Amino acid sequence: MKKYFDILKKSKLFSGIEDSELESMLHCLQAREKHYDRAEYVVCAGDTVRSIFLVVSGSLLIQTDDYWGNRSILDRVAEGEMFGEIYAAPGCGTMQTDVVAACDCTVILLDVNRILTVCTNACRFHTMTVRNLFYSISEKNLRLIEKMGHMSKRTTREKLMSYLSDESKRQGTSEFIIPYNRQELADFLSVDRSAMSSELSRMRDEGMLEFERSRFVLL
Repeated sequence: MKKYFDILKKSKLFSGIEDSELESMLHCLQAREKHYDRAEYVVCAGDTVRSIFLVVSGSLLIQTDDYWGNRSILDRVAEGEMFGEIYAAPGCGTMQTDVVAACDCTVILLDVNRILTVCTNACRFHTMTVRNLFYSISEKNLRLIEKMGHMSKRTTREKLMSYLSDESKRQGTSEFIIPYNRQELADFLSVDRSAMSSELSRMRDEGMLEFERSRFVLL
């Protein structure tokens, strides 16, 4: 686990915890490492989750598929981020979405009950971890509100402008890289990929932006 310490310390869950305490915390939380291949399902809708999944390499897609196989991407879980904390608490029901490996990736599984209950070992930083978990859930709620804002727009152009504007603000620059490829972006915004690509080309021709693959420059 030590090879992942730098990534774990940058995560919201272990923010403010030093190496010496982190090793003890991982042992207390019964951390275990698991690998997934690209396109492999990590969790399926209907599964019961009892662990928090913290990504230490690669990334995951949280998505849903309708009866006809149309995909909608809800979020991407990047390196250092986690998922499962909402469903892992007792009484929260089963997963409502699928979680799929966007590429070959590695996750650390943590026993959520060890986080939510009083630690018998009286770990010094247990309370800090609970606080960090709360902050992480709050941040995800804000991201969900942002996505709802994009989805509330009527046209493909308006959805693109809303998403790209927010991404520019989040990264603090007019030139940035988004975490999605073309198909993933279309699935995230719930628009047709061909229509979206055509709209991006028109926006480029009108001098609104420049782009190359996942790199965008707002003009």
